[in-house]
Amino acid sequence: MANTKITREDALAFHLEPTPGKWEINATVPMTTQRDLSLAYSPGVAVPCEDIAANPELAYDYTNKGNLVAVISNGTAVLGLGNLGALGSKPVMEGKAVLFKRFADVNSIDIELDTEDVDAFCNAVKLMGPTFGGINLEDIKAPECFMIEQRLKEEMDIPVFHDDQHGTAVICAAGLINALHISGKKIEDVKIVLNGAGAAGIACIELLKAMGARHENCIVCDTKGVIYQGRTEGMNQWKSAHAISTDLRSLEDAMKGADVFLGVSVKGAVTPDMVLSMADNPVIFAMANPDPEITPEEAHQVRVDAIVATGRSDYPNQVNNVLGFPYLFRGALDIHARAINDEMKIACAHALAQLAREDVPDEVAMAYGKKLTFGRDYIIPTPFDPRLIHVIPPAVARAGMDTGVARRPIVDMDSYELGLKTRMDPTASILRGINARARANQNTVVFAEGDDPRVLRAAVQYQRSGFGRALVVGRAKDVKQKLEAEGLGDAVRELHVVNAANTDHLETYKDFLYDRLQRKGHDRQDIHRMASRDRHVFASLMLAHGHADGMVTGATRKSAHVLELINHVFDAGPHDGAVGVTALLHKGRIVLISDTLVHEWPDENDLADIAERGAEVARTLGLEPRVAFLSFSTFGYPVSERAEKMHRAPDVLDARGVDFEYEGEMTVDVALNTKAQEAYPFQRLTGPANVLVVPARHSASISVKLMQEMAGATVIGPILAGIDRPIQICSTVSTVNDILNMAVLASSTAK
Repeated sequence: MANTKITREDALAFHLEPTPGKWEINATVPMTTQRDLSLAYSPGVAVPCEDIAANPELAYDYTNKGNLVAVISNGTAVLGLGNLGALGSKPVMEGKAVLFKRFADVNSIDIELDTEDVDAFCNAVKLMGPTFGGINLEDIKAPECFMIEQRLKEEMDIPVFHDDQHGTAVICAAGLINALHISGKKIEDVKIVLNGAGAAGIACIELLKAMGARHENCIVCDTKGVIYQGRTEGMNQWKSAHAISTDLRSLEDAMKGADVFLGVSVKGAVTPDMVLSMADNPVIFAMANPDPEITPEEAHQVRVDAIVATGRSDYPNQVNNVLGFPYLFRGALDIHARAINDEMKIACAHALAQLAREDVPDEVAMAYGKKLTFGRDYIIPTPFDPRLIHVIPPAVARAGMDTGVARRPIVDMDSYELGLKTRMDPTASILRGINARARANQNTVVFAEGDDPRVLRAAVQYQRSGFGRALVVGRAKDVKQKLEAEGLGDAVRELHVVNAANTDHLETYKDFLYDRLQRKGHDRQDIHRMASRDRHVFASLMLAHGHADGMVTGATRKSAHVLELINHVFDAGPHDGAVGVTALLHKGRIVLISDTLVHEWPDENDLADIAERGAEVARTLGLEPRVAFLSFSTFGYPVSERAEKMHRAPDVLDARGVDFEYEGEMTVDVALNTKAQEAYPFQRLTGPANVLVVPARHSASISVKLMQEMAGATVIGPILAGIDRPIQICSTVSTVNDILNMAVLASSTAK
């Protein structure tokens, strides 16, 4: 988004914490007993080894080869940074590896080869072939990248794909299919001008020719002008293949009457006059990064009929490689492909083009803050479209099977698509949905504890990430010192610091508080002290008077104490309908635990209230609630008076006629494990519970902290539900990211 700002300090902290780098390796099998080790290693491992030696195809069954891609570079053309060398490229390659995992659940390892010698590079990659299901080449300068890819394709029996070339080409082709559709033109008739004859440019024009563009209609330009037949200066065999017979010599000449401009060159290469000279409904893909050859504003100023795409996320129609490479490899790996061929790339482009023409899901529209519909400003799907994972790989797989590169064709395509739908971590889309709503809402969130550096960093990130406005309760001088100590001195002018000394509303706040507390043992002096000196109370008063839309607190004080202070301003007690709901995210699953904050020892009516609040929070997060009342007993056994209230709570919900699934009392394994649920065929849950109502606050606290410490679960909450303003209470061990998540949640739920 346009107003997102990332500083040097943000970037370094992200790569340093919680551990250096961006990924780690975890075992997928148990590794605890001697038997486990004997099966994982000697002697048990000998059995699959012998079988694979006899039949190499079995490597896809008994090893991780079938879902493992190597991201390989020598660092000679890193992003827009040039030749940083192998080691300098490692952060980018790690980043590419995590994108594979995030978008298509492809395991990926980055490998940096310290050589600029083509033979040495190819030999190294070829020798690693047995390890991987595919090779993704990255950030290798031209013309070596052409030689390396061509040679490895010929010598290896797994897909070899240079993303800088073909990733850009596929997304460019997808956008062009739709741009030509809108402008009523056919690819075989249009005049195409390409500026930039490097890896990406050559790949773009080659793919478009494979899709029907005519050689004589395609004019390729580089820094020395048009590539024409007979030109000798600055030529190589890859450029020569696209030389045409023409009298045109400059980009300016070539642009006259052109239908399509493709730019993979430099900022400012295209002038408004050039755009003016193009044919009706010109298509301009200005893909230079970080700044395009011409901005959409400049192009539209002279040609309102232009369809413009860039490489940037803050303009419509972003040509983003992440729409292509994860899904191309997902489809290729799933058929155990020998290669990724042109037909697979073209199938990917057509599938992307078709997806852009379909109705856009609400969560995508929210992420952009507007409803997206197919047209001049929406010809390419967005990277966060949840349909990409189950639409693109099947199209790629079908093309691979049709062209004979599949070792193991997919027999049941419907089942394959269903598997892809359920393959991705649902917590990612839940968090993305929360982020999208917050970004669309643009709410003001007050951070109560401006004396804590973590809170200040979270407030800065909230604002710089484009979620809205951050207010910090604190003293300006203190905030300035702490930000400077954190290396964020430039953020001092961005944050708005508020306190009792600089607000015009203190008397209003005090009158409001006195009206609430005068019969609860507090005199005017107490009220003044509370409103002017306690940050939690002051922030709550701001929220109550509409001077902020949401509030985050709790990073410096125990949550029970914070709740006590909030209660001075809001009705957030056990009998006011307030409930604390904590979200636990772990290994692709999300469960909500209630009540973690308000009720010490709830009775069956309280438990029913807690269940209703938990269900509301679940729906806010995009979950269809399934509530389980937890106990150490299941449906009356073993008998205990301690379990009685959990047994009776579902009866209370029966009488209320609520509109969500619930069941109990039950042990946690029955609640979460569908296999365990089969032993009780009468129970009413249609799947694992996602809202767990526990007997008391102490059991809730123990459960959350145990999951956090032993399993490494991500904790969001407690989310204070049941009051009409979003107040999120962090734990004292919260990281900057945890606090930011709470602020985003507060913003996303603010009315």
